[in-house]
Amino acid sequence: MRDDHSESFWGGIVKAMGLVFGDVGTSPIYTLTVVFALTPATRSNVFGILSLVFWTMTILVTVEYAWLAMGLGRKGQGGEIVLREIILKLVKSSRLVAFAGFLSFLGVSLLLGDGVITPAISILSAVEGLLLIPSFSGLSQSILVAIAAAIAIGLFLIQHKGTDKVAGAFGPIMVVWFGSLALSGLISISAMPEIVSAVSPHHAFLFFRENGFSGFFVLSEVILCSTGGEALYADMGHLGRRPIVRAWYFVFVALFLNYLGQGVFALHHPGAKNLLFSMVQDQAPILYVPFLLLTIMATIIASQAIISGVFSIVYQGITTRLMPLMKVDYTSSHLKSQIYIGAVNWGLMVAVIIVMMVFKASSNLAAAYGMAVTGSMTITGIMMIIVFSHTLKKWKVPIAVLVTLLDVIYLSSTFSKIPHGAYWSIILASVPFITIMIWTKGQRALYRALKPLDIDTFLVSFEQIYAKGKNIPGTGLFFTKDWQTIPPYVVHCMIRSNIIYERNVMISIVRTDEPFGLAINHKTDITAGFEGFEVVLGYMEIIDIESILKEHGIREKVIFYGIEDIATANPVWRLFALLKKLTPTFVQFNKLPASRLQGVVTRVEM
Repeated sequence: MRDDHSESFWGGIVKAMGLVFGDVGTSPIYTLTVVFALTPATRSNVFGILSLVFWTMTILVTVEYAWLAMGLGRKGQGGEIVLREIILKLVKSSRLVAFAGFLSFLGVSLLLGDGVITPAISILSAVEGLLLIPSFSGLSQSILVAIAAAIAIGLFLIQHKGTDKVAGAFGPIMVVWFGSLALSGLISISAMPEIVSAVSPHHAFLFFRENGFSGFFVLSEVILCSTGGEALYADMGHLGRRPIVRAWYFVFVALFLNYLGQGVFALHHPGAKNLLFSMVQDQAPILYVPFLLLTIMATIIASQAIISGVFSIVYQGITTRLMPLMKVDYTSSHLKSQIYIGAVNWGLMVAVIIVMMVFKASSNLAAAYGMAVTGSMTITGIMMIIVFSHTLKKWKVPIAVLVTLLDVIYLSSTFSKIPHGAYWSIILASVPFITIMIWTKGQRALYRALKPLDIDTFLVSFEQIYAKGKNIPGTGLFFTKDWQTIPPYVVHCMIRSNIIYERNVMISIVRTDEPFGLAINHKTDITAGFEGFEVVLGYMEIIDIESILKEHGIREKVIFYGIEDIATANPVWRLFALLKKLTPTFVQFNKLPASRLQGVVTRVEM
C-alpha cells in the first residue's frame, strides 16, 4: 500500500488479501445458494455450474484482469480513468477519443453504483447466518436488516478516522478467512473426490444442452462468483501488480475448493437454504459461531475495501475534472490512497441502508447484483481492445476480443434481472453518470461563455496602469486555470478597478494524466510587477500550496479567485449552476487560508 510498493513476498500477499480481495472473497456466502435456489441441485447441474464457476473466474478475473488489464497501468495506477488517459495519448481519432471518454464515464458510474450494492449484499448475507443458530432461528427478516444496517452505519461512522490503523489487521483476518474456506471445502470434497472433475469444460456444455435457454439466464447468477474481480486492476495503485497477482492465485484456489465443497454438500443436502453456513455447521457445529463472526468481519473488510475504492475513484474524477470539487481529507501522512470524502461517505451510507430496506434479503439483492459488474467488465474489455490495437502488443487483441465477447454474453444474461431489481443498478449508476456529463459539458460551456483574454492583449493595459506607480504594497495572488489565459475576474480587478499590487502573481494548478509527479514553473521575467506560477502535478498527488509558495519566496497579502454567477434559462445549465454552488470552490478544495481570500463574482450568461 506504500507508494514505493516495497513489500516482502508474503507480506505483499497478506496485504493484498486484506485490501483487494474482500469483495470476490466473500462471494461464496451467496453465489451457489442463489444459483441452486433457481436450478435444482441434480448431479449434472451441480457439475455444470461448478464448471461454469471455474471458467468464469479463470477467464473474467485471471485472464481479463490479472493478465491483460494489469499490464496496462500508469505509474502503477489502474482503473478505467487510467485506461481513458492511456487512450487519450495513443489515439489520434477524435471520434474514438470521445467514445473512449464516454465508456470511461459509464464504467466509473457503474463501479460507483456497485459500491452501494456490494456492502449491502455482503453484510446482509453474513447476518442471515444467525438464523442457523437455534436461539436466533426465530429472528424476523426486519430484525436481520436492522442488524445489518447497524453494522453498515458503524462502518461509515469510523471512515473519517481513516483505515490506516486497522488496515494492518485486515490481511491476517482475510488469510484466516480464505484458509477456513479452503479447509471446509476440502473436508466436503473428501466425501466425493470425483467432484474435482467439474473443472472440465464439457460439464458446462452439457449443462447448456440440458437446460437450453434457462441455462443462459443462470449465467446472471454464476457471474456473482467474479464480482470484485475488477478490484485487482482498480486497486493496483495501493500495492503494485505483483503482490495482487500472486495473492489472486492463492485466493482462486481457496474459493474454488470451497465452491467444490458446496457442490458436494448441495448434492447430499438438496433442501439446504444457505449452502456455506449449512456446510460449516454440518462439519463442525461447535465452530459455527466463531465462523459466523469471522464471516461478518470478512464482509466488513470487503465493504471497507469497496468504500476506500469509491473514495479513490471519486478523487481521480475530481482531479481529472470529470467530477465537481468535494471536500477531501487525508487520513494518513504516508499512504496516499488513504483519503476521506464526507459527501461521498454519507451519500453511500444512506444509499446502502435504503437498498437493504428495499430488498430485505440477500437473495433478493442478488437480483440487483451483477449487471453493474458485467457492464464494467465489458467496458474494460472494449477499452483494452482499443489500447492493444494501437500498441506493439497487437497479438493481445484477439484474446481481449474473446474475453469481451464473453463479458457481453454475461451482461446480456443479466437483462433478465431488470424487472426483479437490476434496474437499481441503472438508477444508482445514473446519478454519477448524469453528474459527470453535466459537469464536463458545463465546464466547457462556462469557459467559452467567460471569454478569457490572451496574455499579450491583457499586458498592454496592465503595463500602462502599473507604470503610473500607484500600486498597492505587497503581493497579490490571482488563481487562474492557465496563467497565460486571463479570466474576466482578473480583468475586472486590475483593469477596471485598478486593484494592482507591487507584485502580482498568476497561479495555476495543472493536473497531468500521470498519477504522480510534481514540477514548478515560476516565470518572473514576463513584465514588471507580473509573474506566472504554475504547479504541474499528477492527478493522485496531494500538495500544500501555501508551503510551496513560501519555498519560492511568495508571501501573499491577499488571494483573489473567481466566482461565477451563472444566469441561464437552460434547465441543464441550471443543474450545473446548482452543482457549482453546492460544491467547494477551488481555493476551499486546496485549503487556502480563509483570512486572506477575496472572491470576485463574475456574472455569466449561459
